[in-house]
Amino acid sequence: MTEALVRLRSWAVPADNQTQAPASVAPANASPPAQEVPAPPSGRLGRYDRSIVEGPIGRAVWRLSWPTILQNAMGGLQGIVDHAMVGNFVGYTANAAIGVSWQIFLVIIVFMGSLFTGMAVLVARYAGANEPEKVNRAVYQAFLVAFALAVLVLAPLGYFLSPWLLGLVNAAPEVRAQALPYIRTLFIFGFGLLFFYMLGAALRSAGDARTPLKFGIAITILNVIFNVIFIRGAGPIPAMGTLGAAIGTVLATTLVGIFAIRMLLTERLVVGFPKGDRRPDWTMIRSLFRFGLPAGIQGVAMNIAGLLLLRFIGSLPESAAAQAAYAVGYTELFSMITWTSVGLMGAAAAAAGQNLGAGRPERSVEAVRKAAFGGLMIAACVGTLFVLIPEKLLWAFGLTDPEVTRLGSELLGYLAFSGFFISVALTYTGGLQGTGDTRSPLYITIVSQIVVPLGTCALLQSSGHLTSRGIWTAIVLGHVTRATLSVVRFRQKKWMQIRV
Repeated sequence: MTEALVRLRSWAVPADNQTQAPASVAPANASPPAQEVPAPPSGRLGRYDRSIVEGPIGRAVWRLSWPTILQNAMGGLQGIVDHAMVGNFVGYTANAAIGVSWQIFLVIIVFMGSLFTGMAVLVARYAGANEPEKVNRAVYQAFLVAFALAVLVLAPLGYFLSPWLLGLVNAAPEVRAQALPYIRTLFIFGFGLLFFYMLGAALRSAGDARTPLKFGIAITILNVIFNVIFIRGAGPIPAMGTLGAAIGTVLATTLVGIFAIRMLLTERLVVGFPKGDRRPDWTMIRSLFRFGLPAGIQGVAMNIAGLLLLRFIGSLPESAAAQAAYAVGYTELFSMITWTSVGLMGAAAAAAGQNLGAGRPERSVEAVRKAAFGGLMIAACVGTLFVLIPEKLLWAFGLTDPEVTRLGSELLGYLAFSGFFISVALTYTGGLQGTGDTRSPLYITIVSQIVVPLGTCALLQSSGHLTSRGIWTAIVLGHVTRATLSVVRFRQKKWMQIRV
């Protein structure tokens, strides 16, 4: 998720004139360039926490990651509440509807969120070099572009294309009926959610992981309250089912987003909006897109792969049951592993980027290693639950249909193994993106999330042997490939020559 644009030419470090790529990388055999940013003196300097670039790196990674992990868990709780309530009050077709809708919605929002990756790269570098004015400019320009895209692109196109997109993933008719009002609501009123992603990325890159946690808790509490009201109905408000789940999500994120914007304007956060000239800065916007666009294309590729995977699942004889099992098993229960891994990914990106900006690349390497080890420990614990009590985990979401339970338990067995590899893949992806290498994760994604799993499914389908187990195996093979390629690329250390 997660997950680029904006700034004045006069602030940017000139790019290497040999390339117009998102970042200029010197040949592998080149000697390291002279350090452009002097290391700051020890102690706390300015508004940023200098312990990220000076103190024990393991402790810094932990301070950055635990609030994000908890925030992701709280955010994931929103999805769990949605699925649990609609599963019990509407049925498993509603679970499939929400899962399919989010898979489609994420294709769009992840691409738009690419500007946040570019913003995060610049914020981490500028914070590491202790340049708050540049940090605030980058954040503000990202906000301007996100708002324009949400209002002018996301809302109108999403509304009109939703029926076609649902048909693209082979959603069963009963699933499509539940999904259409849900996904249209997300598209039209999705700016609050988009803004929340942007603010979290900015704060974490600047070294503040606790404030996004507070916002996440507020959103989750409001979301649960609104879901209880709108999904099952309360007083004069009728039961709205899946539409009520969408209303709860957009109301919660919009209300907290309005409060967060006020804090940015009054300089109550470690990042803020600059004073004075607040016009679009096209030079910085282009700079952020150069870093963010590869990450956006990567996110789109991953989610398109997810849509095509849903298409293969939809071609199975037991399509509705399989899509419900996938929606709960992969997008919800497996997120107990990815909550941690994405949190550690953000910590690795912030620590690696800030230390590179401060002229300490060796600490960037150590930060990513520490993050990966933490991810493996969590994956082992959650994977054990997947193996020992899969039926109970599925039962919590209202999945009691025998066919859905069989398919869901089967999937969780595969994901218990796959969790180790996705944890490593995500943390090393964070290290690459945080240091400015946003292109390598794109190429790795194309191979590991498109070529390997979809190619495997296509081969099985063409031979007449496509089954649920074949699809689950393809998912695992993709994660193994992604982890392997990410580690190899990061260890080549070409990111050490990247300039912003």
